[in-house]
Amino acid sequence: MDQKHLEELLTQVQKGGLSVEEATLALKKLPFEDLGYAKIDNHRSLRNGVPEVIYCEGKSPEHIRGIVPRLAEHSANVLATRASEEVYQVIKEVYPACRYNKSARIVLVNPQPVVKKGSIVVAAAGTSDIPVAEEAAATAEVIGNNVKRIYDVGVAGIHRLLEYCEDLYTANVVVAVAGMEGALASVVGGLVSCPVIAVPTSIGYGTSFGGVAALLSMLNSCASGLSVVNIDNGFGAGYQASLINQLAVKEPKEEEQEREATEINWQ
Repeated sequence: MDQKHLEELLTQVQKGGLSVEEATLALKKLPFEDLGYAKIDNHRSLRNGVPEVIYCEGKSPEHIRGIVPRLAEHSANVLATRASEEVYQVIKEVYPACRYNKSARIVLVNPQPVVKKGSIVVAAAGTSDIPVAEEAAATAEVIGNNVKRIYDVGVAGIHRLLEYCEDLYTANVVVAVAGMEGALASVVGGLVSCPVIAVPTSIGYGTSFGGVAALLSMLNSCASGLSVVNIDNGFGAGYQASLINQLAVKEPKEEEQEREATEINWQ
């Protein structure tokens, strides 16, 4: 239950359309709902502005079938991350109102239009890094951010990155996604005045150690304003970028309500 639904619930009680007992029953499920194998946090959207996210990897189809409808009943734009095509079909069976971003491996459950603000750039060093970059970009889009994607701009051909300097300079935050030696994050950090979130990926040859080499390079970067998330953690980077971007464009509620919401269009 998000703030809008809570306000509607209280308004119904005030107008007599809902009894105190009925409202109490609805509010009892607000903190969390215990399914036995999972405790669904229905209160998270009120605390954080974003519903609880379903991390699908490692979950059984039966558990996914149980969790998805319960979350979607209380919240719109629920993200199911690390979702394979098979997981998408499982979710679609129990909740047809969903969309799938295959590249990001994210299912959007109960999709609703969102108001997008500000500017986030997601830059990926190589085409192999796109799944992690898409996870970051799709996450940021769904929770209300304008996202510019700049892919295949690694340092092996740095002129490709420099073509997009204007986009980098005007962004409120940049997410730099790279495997191999992870150099893209340092280069971007040396170009822009905004925060940079570095995402090491597990892409690379043997001594990249599944992303550890890129992680250590990013952690040891001399570029100021650079922070680093875990290996392949596109979701975490997209969420963190959203927090920074939303602070940068914070506006009064009256102006915010006038902005037009747009659909999330995933192919």
